[in-house]
Amino acid sequence: MIALWENFRMALEALRANKMRSLLTTLGIVIGIATVIAIVSIVEGLNDAFAAELQSIGQGVLYVQKFPWGHNDWRKFRHYPDISWKEYEALVKDAKLVGGISPMQSTRKSVKWRNKKLELIEILGVNEQYASIRGVFPEKGRNITRLDNEHGRDVCLLGYEVAEKLFGPHNPIGESIRVGLSTFQVIGVISKRGDFFDQNLDRFVLIPFSAFQRTLRAHHGFTIIIKVADPTQIEAAKDELRSILRRVRKVEFTKPDNFSINQVDALKEMYDKLTGGLYAAMFAVATIALLVGGIGIMNIMLVSVTERTVEIGIRKALGARRRWIMLQFLVEALIISFIGGVLGILTGIGLAKLVAALTPLQASVKIWSIVIGLTFSSAVGLFFGIFPARAAARKHPIEALHYE
Repeated sequence: MIALWENFRMALEALRANKMRSLLTTLGIVIGIATVIAIVSIVEGLNDAFAAELQSIGQGVLYVQKFPWGHNDWRKFRHYPDISWKEYEALVKDAKLVGGISPMQSTRKSVKWRNKKLELIEILGVNEQYASIRGVFPEKGRNITRLDNEHGRDVCLLGYEVAEKLFGPHNPIGESIRVGLSTFQVIGVISKRGDFFDQNLDRFVLIPFSAFQRTLRAHHGFTIIIKVADPTQIEAAKDELRSILRRVRKVEFTKPDNFSINQVDALKEMYDKLTGGLYAAMFAVATIALLVGGIGIMNIMLVSVTERTVEIGIRKALGARRRWIMLQFLVEALIISFIGGVLGILTGIGLAKLVAALTPLQASVKIWSIVIGLTFSSAVGLFFGIFPARAAARKHPIEALHYE
């Protein structure tokens, strides 16, 4: 233990005597570790935000639709029949693992109140269960009810931004607005939801599904949105829905499904592919930077060994063993790489926080990324310090003492 502390003290003195050289030696390590910490922090911040947004749009929610998510070749699925009312009725009647179900049809229309007008607002036709399925509840007023749908009432709920831009401080409940060419009475305002990957979640209007089909004359197919009663049973629920839909559509046993059952996990898989590529690029850059940094450490340590040849000869003449000499230079290399790792971590955290402050991107510094950064930097110092340390340990004391 005393020998280790003595080697540590000598290594610090050697580094203190060559401050600028030691600092420049760490640059490769700093760049590599800073790259890792900054990108990991930004990606993890995005992961946290993405997970929260997925929760807000409904985990445990299934979407029965014509097209699958995550496929670019839409021509492959365009011959599939549209989702229709017979499929919806069959699912309502026979699905046992469903906790909530709603038809959902959408279009974009202008929305007007007095002299204020908003263009391209998303209009959604839904039933009374949609709010609990998607977790959208009125901040003011009431929700759509079963009677609203049964009687085709021309009522609506406004997304937070629509209400704010049309009415400002004025209470919109009971007011009449124009949706396209039709008039609807406002019965509620949905709580603010924010953005999801630059998509505004507060710029929409909800109306009863029956009123949507009657007033907006939408004849194309729609989506059936389903809340699974027990999220742990989601795969069983998908199998149940698939069985019912194939029966209703009379799909032959040997034929594939002519419909899609989508869920937010598909979005998560797409997102993971994107971040996976980012991680791969990050590790490539970090590896190159750490390799350059390691070569720099080895080069400087070889210079240090050469400069201190006489010192090595004196220590050996006084009885220092090879392993003590080797340990001295290994400790010095480890200290250099460790300092580079610490500086890289601080630089990476600073860069991540700066990006988060100047852009919409979020940053979340994880302890495991710091541990990985220090581990990698120390490993680089150890690996690239072995050769110079062995070179120092192998020097013959007589030759070292005569070195000029």
